[in-house]
Amino acid sequence: MSVASPAAPAIPRMLGRGMTMGDQLARHARTIGDDVAFVFEGTTRTYRELDERVSRLANTLRSRGIGPGDRIAVLGLNTLEVVEAYFASTRLGAICVPVNFRLVADEIAYVLSDSGAAAVVVQAPLAPALAKAREQAGTDPVCLVFGGDAATAGAGAVDYEHALAEAAPEFDEIAVDEHDPAFIMYTSGTTGRPKGAVLTHFNLVMHAFSNMATLGVTHEDRVWMAAAPLFHIAGLSGMLPTLLLGGRTVLAPSGQFDPVAMLDTFERERVSSVFLVPAQWQAIVSVPDIDKRDLSCLRKISWGAAPASTTLLRTIIETFPQAELSTAFGQTECSPVTTLLRGEDSLRKIGSVGKPMLNVEVRVVDDDMNDVPRGEVGEIVYRSPMVMKEYWNKPAETAEAFRGGWFHSGDLVREDEDGYLYVVDRKKDMIISGGENIYCAEVEDVLAGHPKIGEVALIGMPDEKWGETPLAVIAPRDPADPPTGEELEAWCTERLARYKRPRRMAIVPALPRNPSGKVLKTDLRADRAAGRLPVEPV
Repeated sequence: MSVASPAAPAIPRMLGRGMTMGDQLARHARTIGDDVAFVFEGTTRTYRELDERVSRLANTLRSRGIGPGDRIAVLGLNTLEVVEAYFASTRLGAICVPVNFRLVADEIAYVLSDSGAAAVVVQAPLAPALAKAREQAGTDPVCLVFGGDAATAGAGAVDYEHALAEAAPEFDEIAVDEHDPAFIMYTSGTTGRPKGAVLTHFNLVMHAFSNMATLGVTHEDRVWMAAAPLFHIAGLSGMLPTLLLGGRTVLAPSGQFDPVAMLDTFERERVSSVFLVPAQWQAIVSVPDIDKRDLSCLRKISWGAAPASTTLLRTIIETFPQAELSTAFGQTECSPVTTLLRGEDSLRKIGSVGKPMLNVEVRVVDDDMNDVPRGEVGEIVYRSPMVMKEYWNKPAETAEAFRGGWFHSGDLVREDEDGYLYVVDRKKDMIISGGENIYCAEVEDVLAGHPKIGEVALIGMPDEKWGETPLAVIAPRDPADPPTGEELEAWCTERLARYKRPRRMAIVPALPRNPSGKVLKTDLRADRAAGRLPVEPV
């Protein structure tokens, strides 16, 4: 008769092994406390100053009943207080929920309800929307307001700075397991309600180390320009390598992107590394007399989050010859980067998103999870310690996402003979015309090379004969001189098979984008269906 082996004793959580953002901040405060950690619009925080304020905030929240596992929503523009809230949340062992500051009350209410937020840190100008959201959600979280009148956030809200001043500057440490949830990052929600991707402390730290190792990040790359919104995964994850190095993060203000002000900041702060979306890079390289600026400080520059045309990539390389250009590809659920194209391949493999980053395994598969031959299109699926733990409170969606033991990205790619990956489309964006698959990214890349086209998006339009045909929605470089249908047809005739060519076009002032820079094709489809797009034949 066999005897069951006794269960192994649980390993206690111990101090001194911490991997959280709060732990890393505390280490730097003890060793390089006088070094500047963050800069925002002329205000600096040294590591010691930031550590003390984070401890005070953590104590404030703890005294109000917030502890390990509780969700803390953070609603603010790019500010030092938002950074402090992120660090304090991880120090408490709570789960931080960054909230898109562009959401309306109904959308904020959904995030509060779905996450079960027990506390909210909010910036005063956004507090009225939060107050409405609290009413709609029927919740009464602890509420701290910075930058203005706390009363605008609703009953019981208190002033952030006043609460910090009353709290102790030393925090009674707790051990937080690295595999515990650290953040719930709500996906951009281009279709339906967003899902909350649960990222652990281990996910984020492993991503930072893997990114640094793959790109060869060193102490010379210690000034990071945080240009992405902090509620976005690019904003959160992007600053972590700099934190590990004990470097300096320069926060860009939220709002309308100003390419001239960005270049001024590069020069003034001697920024060494920055990530921007393609639309921002397009604005940067178009600044007059950019060649007369001293931008020698830039060592590593990268792009991602949306497709970029080969025309734009060549311009970036020509404008910043001293910097290594990298392409970053991935998604929120993967912390986020999964593949990288390093500088030496930027021209040789232009248009590619590179190869898998360290600690990322990929396959390119068909709908039945069979590997497709190289050169053919399939969905890219992942295995990696950077892949999220789950979708918050959505077991069915989680199970579907991990179908077959791999995380399904929804991205269609092809792999060349050297193992480099090329994004073809999102599964949901692919157009099927007369039984032929049309991959929007391919057609958009061709159209973006037209001298009169500033930006372009391709969507499907119902067609009696073919089922659907491509419609090109175009924002011209010069609004007074948009491309004509004849010019577009001539351009495409030389570059695209007949079935891929747009049959209709619509000239618009600008393409709708979400805060991460992705074109909102759902909005374009809705505008087309409602007759709001000025559609004309090509």
